[in-house]
Amino acid sequence: MTVKTSYAPGEPIWVDLGSPDLAASRAFYGGLFGWTAPPGNEEFGGYTSFELDGHKVAGLMPLMAPGQPPAWSCYVCTADAGKTSELVESAGGTVIQGSMQVGDLGTMAVYTDPTGVFFGVWQPAQHVGAELIDSEGTLTWIELGTRDQPRAHAFYNAVFGWGTQPSPDYTEFTQDGTSVAGCMDVPPNVPAEVPGFWMPYFAAGDPAAQGAKVEELGGTVVAPMMDFPGGRFCIVQDPHGAVFGLLDLTPPA
Repeated sequence: MTVKTSYAPGEPIWVDLGSPDLAASRAFYGGLFGWTAPPGNEEFGGYTSFELDGHKVAGLMPLMAPGQPPAWSCYVCTADAGKTSELVESAGGTVIQGSMQVGDLGTMAVYTDPTGVFFGVWQPAQHVGAELIDSEGTLTWIELGTRDQPRAHAFYNAVFGWGTQPSPDYTEFTQDGTSVAGCMDVPPNVPAEVPGFWMPYFAAGDPAAQGAKVEELGGTVVAPMMDFPGGRFCIVQDPHGAVFGLLDLTPPA
C-alpha cells in the first residue's frame, strides 16, 4: 500500500470513469472494490471521486456528449499543462481540451496522441491525484494499447521524457529507470475501426476471484486470468462496457 501526497511530472496520477448511470457505477464498483462516492459537484458537471478508506482513488463523472462510450481515462502528472499542450502539438498529437483550471483543485488538459488514443494530464493543486495506490482495489498500473508502437514510443518520449524497456511482446515506459506504464499492440481480434486506448489496472490479490465477482455484479470477463513473469492478471468490463484490468504483481512461484 502506498499513500500518495504528491506526484512527479511524468507519473500516472489519476484515472476517471465516464458513466451513463452514476448510481449503477457506484453500486458496481462498491460491490467489487468497496469504493464509495459522494454526490457529484454540480459546479464541476456532477464530477465526484470514488473513495476507499477515506482516500480518493479514482474519479466518476456522467458522459458529456451524445454517443460518448463509457470508458476509463488515464491522466499523467504535469507541472505545466500549458507547456505540455505545446509539446503534444509539436510531437504530432492533438489538443482536445486545452488547459482548464478546475477551481482550486488543479488544472487539466485532454489530448489524443498521433495514433488517435485519448489521454489527459493533471497539474495538481489541492487535489493531488490518487491518494492511495498499489493496494487491493486501487490503481496499480496503466497500459497503452496502440496500433503503432514506434510512433507512440517517440511521442510519449517527446511529451513526458519516457524511455522504453522492450521485451518480445510488451514494452514498459520508464522514467528515471523506473517503470511507470505499459505499452502493447492492440490485440488482432479487435476490429480495425476500434481505436487504441489507455487502460487502468487495479490491484487484486486474486484476479480470477475478482473476475468472477465482476460477473456476479453484471460485468464481463474479457480475458480470463493468465500468468506472466511479473504476476497474473485478467481483463474485464463493467456492466456499461468500460474496460479495466485486475492485476496481481506477485511473481509466479
